[in-house]
Order: sequence, then C-alpha cells, then structure tokens
Amino acid sequence: PETMKFVFNGKKKNKWITGKDLILYTIGKIGVSGALYRAMEFTGQMIEDATMDDRFALANMAVEAGAKNGIIKADHKTVDFIDSQEGGAPRDYKMYESDADAVYHSVHEYDGSDIDLQVAYPSLPENTRPVSEAKDVRLDQVVVGSCTNGRFADLEVVAGLLDGNKVADGVRMIIIPATQKIYKKAMAAGFVDIFIDAGAVFSTPTCGPCLGGHMGILAEGEKCLATTNRNFVGRMGHPKSEVYLASPAVAAASAITGVITDPAKVA
Repeated sequence: PETMKFVFNGKKKNKWITGKDLILYTIGKIGVSGALYRAMEFTGQMIEDATMDDRFALANMAVEAGAKNGIIKADHKTVDFIDSQEGGAPRDYKMYESDADAVYHSVHEYDGSDIDLQVAYPSLPENTRPVSEAKDVRLDQVVVGSCTNGRFADLEVVAGLLDGNKVADGVRMIIIPATQKIYKKAMAAGFVDIFIDAGAVFSTPTCGPCLGGHMGILAEGEKCLATTNRNFVGRMGHPKSEVYLASPAVAAASAITGVITDPAKVA
C-alpha cells in the first residue's frame, strides 16, 4: 500500500500526553477513513522521545484511521525492548527504515505544542477534542485496558492517580490487564490493592466490554469513558449508550471525579 507520513515535531506539552493522545489527535485530523488501505508511518522528535508503550498504542490504533498498518522506525529503544523479553529475540532479525528518497502519498506535520490531552466523543474515534473542552460529561463507567492501553505502564499511571483516592459514587471502574504476565506483574507491584481500595474492579485479561462481549456492558443511556480503541454505536452495549475514548491518565482522573477530567486536577 501507499504510505502516509506523520511527523510529530517538538516536545509534548506535559507529562500526561501519551501515544493515545497522539493517535486520537491524528485521527481527529484525517478522519476514520483518512488512511484507508494505506500504511501510516510515524516519525519526528516526539516519536523518538516516546516510550515503546506509547509507540505500541500509537501504532495499535492506525486501523481506526482505516490504515493497513502503523509503522515506526526501529531504534535503540526497540532493540532494548526485544532484548528485555524473556529469552530475547526468538530469531535473527533485520532492521529496516524508509529510503531517504521515499515517495509518500502525503506528509502531515504536527507540532507538539498544539497537541493536548484528547477525548474522542461518540460515536467515532475521529470526534476528538481537548479534555479542557469536555465539560459536564457525567460518567456511569470507566474502563481501563484492551490491546490499546492494558500495558503495565498504563496500569502504573492509573495506580499512581488512584492511590489514596476513591472511585466516585455511582461510577463503575473496570481495570483489565492486557496479558496474564502483566496481571501478575501488577499484583507483584501492589497495584491490585490500590485498585481494590479505590473501589475499582480488577479483571483477568480479556477483551471484555470493548466489543460488547461481557463485564461492563452498557445499558440504555449510560456513558462510559474507555481506553479502548473504538466507540462505534452499540460497540459496548445498548445502541443508545455512549462511549468516550481517552488515555489511562484521563480515565483514572475521570473515575475519581465522575466527570471527564484532566489528570493534572487530581494528581
């Protein structure tokens, strides 16, 4: 497929900005069909600075823009990640990068100073706006997890915000690690006690409510903030329910207040 290049220049505005915010911002700019049947290549200073977890979240949601794949140039962080896995790389590998004279379908450049924490409103991931504009959206449920944001680093951020706080009355909070390995690591780190003491539910790994499967299915009129990847009509339950997409930090802060909230306000 043809490749679209996305260049993220500069530095992120604050410590709460993540790969989830970058991809939601991008989808908000190009739409859910903006990269249809193309590859999305992410590059620039913000990508170089990003952790592997943020890069995974960014590439994970390329499909929500219609893309065939999301790619990021491998670097020393990539190698360190591979080497850190149990047993290291399963086989020899080569590292590729785009040619200097590569021809792109299009090039999109963004400045980090323009990218705020993002929230995608119902019922498409392209309906994005800054958290600061998401006012008075009262929530019934908050879900942290899925293939997009169920990594250990995501749970660590959530634990840091929930520690010493309580989930708001009338809000269900469900936290789902992406894998059994992350589940056990979260237990060893003491995160589970923090989650339970705050009033959240901690699940074994599952897609769960993300695709309307089980555990956290929304009733008519209910509103959920989730770190999942899609918020289509009826995706998480009743067709008249609403799903908002955001990062784990925004999710944790919102669970504490009961409304969509900037994590800086509760940290």
